[in-house]
Amino acid sequence: MSEARPIQTCMSRDTKSSTAEAIPKMAEEKRLPVTTDHKQFHSILFDDAESGKNVDQQPVPEFFRDLFLDQVVQAITEKWKDYNLATFFYLPLHDLSELSYRQEVYRDLGDPQTLNAIQSFSAKMRAMRERLKQAKELYFKYAIERAFLGAAEIYYQAVESLYLQLSKTPIQSRGLRKFLHFLTQYVQSELFRKLTADGKTLISELSQIRYCLVLKDDSVTVRHYDEEEDYSAAVEDTFSKFYREATREHEIKVPVREGMNHIQAEVLDGVALLYPNTFRALNEFSMVHAVYFDDTIMRFDREIQFYVAYLDYVEVLRRADLMFCLPEISRTSKEIESHDAFDIALAGKLVRENAPVVRNEFFLSGPERLFVVSGPNQGGKTTFARMFGQLHYLASLGCPVPGKSARLFLCDRLFAHFEREETITNLRGKLHNDLIRIRQILEEATPNSIVVMNEVFSSTTLEDALFLSKKVMERICDLDLLGVWVSFLDELASFNHKTVSATSCVDTRNPAVRTYKVERRLADGLAYAHAIAEKHRVTYACLKERIVS
Repeated sequence: MSEARPIQTCMSRDTKSSTAEAIPKMAEEKRLPVTTDHKQFHSILFDDAESGKNVDQQPVPEFFRDLFLDQVVQAITEKWKDYNLATFFYLPLHDLSELSYRQEVYRDLGDPQTLNAIQSFSAKMRAMRERLKQAKELYFKYAIERAFLGAAEIYYQAVESLYLQLSKTPIQSRGLRKFLHFLTQYVQSELFRKLTADGKTLISELSQIRYCLVLKDDSVTVRHYDEEEDYSAAVEDTFSKFYREATREHEIKVPVREGMNHIQAEVLDGVALLYPNTFRALNEFSMVHAVYFDDTIMRFDREIQFYVAYLDYVEVLRRADLMFCLPEISRTSKEIESHDAFDIALAGKLVRENAPVVRNEFFLSGPERLFVVSGPNQGGKTTFARMFGQLHYLASLGCPVPGKSARLFLCDRLFAHFEREETITNLRGKLHNDLIRIRQILEEATPNSIVVMNEVFSSTTLEDALFLSKKVMERICDLDLLGVWVSFLDELASFNHKTVSATSCVDTRNPAVRTYKVERRLADGLAYAHAIAEKHRVTYACLKERIVS
């Protein structure tokens, strides 16, 4: 193999390229009037700048696993991993104005034109980040600078397009109106106009570059293009007669290397010598616009995905005829209700399996505060309890909740107590663990809290479970807590005027069949006992038959 020779470059005297900086004026577009008395835009998630100050430091709430919200958030954010959206779901809101701020954005995004504008913008921003990532993986100077220019081009095109599209959409939310006001000022700013003008001018000049390669022996000469004939078409025409349909490939496929190799880089160095002004401008662009993106735009791009990702998840369930609504929320009234509600985690699993999703209704009025749910095992009691907690937590995020309509309470904290496996690390039994966890809940809860409890004290005797449950129930009622208590103790349902009995139902024609519906009514347990007796063949008729035989 012969030794490679340096690449030769031939230059003529007339090598100057135009670098005029023409800054085009933004076309005047018809847009919604934006009042100037609005506060400056800083976040599409938080109307108050202080509300989301520590959002990225939020831990996963303790009750997430109990309510299956960890599964829901994972499913929602699966396609948006680059945005780190999960942390936004860990910080509930406690201000009605902040909740309204988010609900308004959800209403605006219900308009397909508005949602499409946001999704198109987000796709371009993802492409920009991918281009920047490619730039970091390249080795050669001009390749890196061109990739950087490409990323900047995608950015200003994305911003311009979003501005034009939002200007034509009927947005009403405070969040998007303030963002549009900011966007209007930004695209008309000198900084953005210079970025756009510099980028367009430079890309135009790069697209006009023409050069020739003279290949002789093991040398390559780069020189100006002088209207030579392009032999590409002639070569393709000559070899077209040998074209065959795709056949089975027997050769080993060599992976194509990304980016530029050293020979291509040296050719490009030669081209840069032919067009020094253009490539000098390329270098200057990378320095002048080193940080070309605006922090507020980047924050918006990340935060708006909170809405887009949730709506994308919800859309799958809506196509299965499941309804979602923006609930009415109160900080004072504990009279709550929901219609056609369902467990959003279970629904996601059932829809994937093409299985039906059972919907439930509930309400509490007057002094009523706590559902005591009883009934047969595997009848939907725990699902109802999870659903109750899920609805209130999703509502506290400002999100649409499962159901046709809902009126919910805005709690300060949500507590959940579900069965946990024993662990050898603390050397405590199950009952001891239950008592410690429940005591912690009762010490930290306030009258504005919500509690969801599932089958507590199931590891002890009936007498002890009833004694302990009544003590806990008394404390819950004294605190005026709102919530659900799934229990095998029917006596708790009639504890006082604040408790409401609810029962998971069975098919009236066949008590062994569960409907998974939970209704407000007293449970006597007789139908379930008879169903269990039939299942194990210990009814009077079965025993008599067995004795005779």
